Amino acid sequence: MQDRSRFSRRNFIKAAAAAPALALLPAAVRDAIAAGGITVGFIYVGARDDFGYNQAHAQAAAALKKLPGVKVIEEEKVAETVAVQKSMEAMIVQDKAAVIFATSFGYFDPHVLKVAAKYPKAHIAHCGGMWTEGKHPKNVASYFGYIDECQYLNGVVAGLTSKTGKFGFVAAKPIPQVLRNINAFTMGARSVNPNATTRVIFTGDWAMPVKEAEAANSLLDQGCDVLTCHVDGPKVVVETAERRGAFSCGYHASQAKLAPKGYLTGAEWDWVTPNTTFAKALQEGKPFPNFVRGGLKEGFVKMSPYGAAVGEKARKAADDVKAKMLKGEFVIFKGPLKDNTGKEVIPAGKSFAQQAIELEGMNYLVEGVIGSV
Repeated sequence: MQDRSRFSRRNFIKAAAAAPALALLPAAVRDAIAAGGITVGFIYVGARDDFGYNQAHAQAAAALKKLPGVKVIEEEKVAETVAVQKSMEAMIVQDKAAVIFATSFGYFDPHVLKVAAKYPKAHIAHCGGMWTEGKHPKNVASYFGYIDECQYLNGVVAGLTSKTGKFGFVAAKPIPQVLRNINAFTMGARSVNPNATTRVIFTGDWAMPVKEAEAANSLLDQGCDVLTCHVDGPKVVVETAERRGAFSCGYHASQAKLAPKGYLTGAEWDWVTPNTTFAKALQEGKPFPNFVRGGLKEGFVKMSPYGAAVGEKARKAADDVKAKMLKGEFVIFKGPLKDNTGKEVIPAGKSFAQQAIELEGMNYLVEGVIGSV
């Protein structure tokens, strides 16, 4: 792994901006691909060892390093500002990266789109963004996983383990991907305990440890005995629950060793699958896929092993649902479904498969969630 300072990258961009040799760089990239070797770049918004979102991507980067002909470069702690544009440009120009994985949600618009337009022969794969045919550049891709399947399973386990039926969810921002996870968790819990409720607190950003600790303690003070979250680093939430004798369900990567007593299970990403799809497409000269999605069945997400506190009934219930998901026989979002204001959001007889575009624009919290968007 190459570790470079952001300062050196910025200086390189300034010095190289006017160099006529830049026009030859796309050809150099093509030559590398033709020779079977490519450089792949990863950009993280936080630390790559955060026990969470960035670590999950870094684990996939580590796996890509083992592929023949693939060289991986990484840069961490890159803000969702013009800083990421400079990092992407440096990877394209200096490192001749064939594909860049821009992993944070806020990188997409305008940053990925601006760099893609400036370097039309570079390829940028963004995690979570909504690439749209006819609207966005062909050299941009969107990839994401249906991790709400795992959150539903988290809810099933939590629902059969909790003593209070009250769950706490610490979330960053009320964007569709986050709302989908809150809703799926709640629906999983209510599938085994119809009276279960999920209290949600939004912190306002992806990594705010102090607010995450405050939110976790507040939820525990309100009687929640299982906590989960959708923030970049679940470490604070999981450790707070453990310290106060509560249960927790993890997210992004495994936090099991942080909570040996209370960790139930977790919803983990397996980014190796989509990342390999992009890298091999370029190596083999195949079209760059623009919209890539998958769930448990496709190997994009996975469950953490069950913790010691999970009983046999909860294990069996979750395993039964998981088996149906793996066969493509389980639908999470189907009618009749109401939001937490009583409004019907999915009518009876209607169901949305995981790939349904309607789910990518989710803007509501389901019945049983205590909180507002």
